[in-house]
Amino acid sequence: MGEIRELKTANPKADRVAIPIIIVLSILVPVAVALLILFPETLKLEMGIDRGTLPAFHAILNGTTAILLLLGLYFITQKKIAAHRFVMMSAFGLSAVFLVSYVISKLNADPIPYGGEGYMRSLYFFILISHILLSVPVLPLAMLAIYRGFTQEYGRHRKLVRYTFPIWLYVAVTGVLVYLFMQPYY
Repeated sequence: MGEIRELKTANPKADRVAIPIIIVLSILVPVAVALLILFPETLKLEMGIDRGTLPAFHAILNGTTAILLLLGLYFITQKKIAAHRFVMMSAFGLSAVFLVSYVISKLNADPIPYGGEGYMRSLYFFILISHILLSVPVLPLAMLAIYRGFTQEYGRHRKLVRYTFPIWLYVAVTGVLVYLFMQPYY
């Protein structure tokens, strides 16, 4: 097969529906998560979920997402479009499950402080803060990249993915690292 090329141009009618949905979700989700972080006592709900199992579950979701992202890169370089699409949608699905589970964990449990000291503390906070800051643009970038892929706007999809892929991969990997740093304190 030859080079994958732009099959379609933008569809203004579809964009009028999809783009506002992406924008609304891209605003609402980070605001909801920020409120949970800023006001944990006000928004706390007792759901009876064992707080010890969710962080490991979150790390598994993040680690699997990272593997799927790398597989997606491999498949697209091999021009295996169906496999690429499957693993990328799976990565997005796992990220969505993570997000829901993370919100549930924040509603259900008090925050646990990091107890490390010295350079490990500085490294942990660098990883945590960069993870949090970069997780915000992942949602809109991933949704828009997926949308452009499904609408077969491959040129626009590729342009988005140049930024989306490394950011998303970084967030997935650092999610696992945050768990490993925090694991002794759970």
